[in-house]
Amino acid sequence: MSLQRIIPNIWINREAEVAGRFYAEALPFTDAEVEARYPETGLADLQAEFAGAPLTVAVTVAGTRLTLVNGGDEFRTTPALSFMLNFDPLLFGGSDETATTAARTALDRTWEALCEGGSVLMELGKYPFSPHYGWVADRYGVNWQLMLTDPSGDPRPFLVPTLMFGGDAQDKAVEAADFYTSLFADVPGGSGSGHRFPYGEPTGPASADALSFGEFRIGNQWFVGNDMGYDHGFGFTEGVSLEFRCADQDEIDRIWSALSAVPEAEQCGWLKDRFGVSWQVVPENLAELMERPDAYEHMMAMKKLVIEDF
Repeated sequence: MSLQRIIPNIWINREAEVAGRFYAEALPFTDAEVEARYPETGLADLQAEFAGAPLTVAVTVAGTRLTLVNGGDEFRTTPALSFMLNFDPLLFGGSDETATTAARTALDRTWEALCEGGSVLMELGKYPFSPHYGWVADRYGVNWQLMLTDPSGDPRPFLVPTLMFGGDAQDKAVEAADFYTSLFADVPGGSGSGHRFPYGEPTGPASADALSFGEFRIGNQWFVGNDMGYDHGFGFTEGVSLEFRCADQDEIDRIWSALSAVPEAEQCGWLKDRFGVSWQVVPENLAELMERPDAYEHMMAMKKLVIEDF
């Protein structure tokens, strides 16, 4: 069983292979490769154009796996689920000034690449929480937060998925983190909470107790969760989903039952939880199952994935 049980999946409009190459060049410590292809035959009419084309592209960023899903224009990403990139000087040689300069230089290089054809949400500059930070949506609409971090702080992975709760899920960052850590408490390494900083006073739609910043951990993976301090008008979409890889059918059944809260969103292993976050609940050996005759057609006909039905 892989140590990374939750793999963020990013929906890319017809250019997943090109996007994979872009990220391999734009992000440090990153490589990409086509992992799976659409079958040549048996596709539904709306997928016919993808026959034989890449289906998923694996992107590994400093040891953290992302999957690019090659599809049409059905889903779009939003800033509600972004990716924090922690440019910690320790990753660039140490905690001295030379390493800090190297980390800052790498951040600037990555920022420039992601901004090309993208749009800036928060300008790169000095903020109370970081001496060098910026937020950008790249040319594919994927949101990235780049931060120069303090090497003397608690170590965190280079890439950390970040969930921002608003709309119907406003002020539910704590509830969501507690729910996820309880649900996934039995993964190797367990689960738990990290730093939590409430707003302290009402801020926009956020209450005083809502989180301006919070962390939680599932296994060896860290996540950030916070509540919106402004009414941005966006929420979670299928543009970024969280794939959980299960050991067997019993685990699929348990996780599916706990997470799924929107019956109409259930399709071929996909679901939405009560906070609006999209998940894919799949068997660990999905790649092997997909080698069976007509496996793709069988999967597309399912809601919850049933291993023996492949």
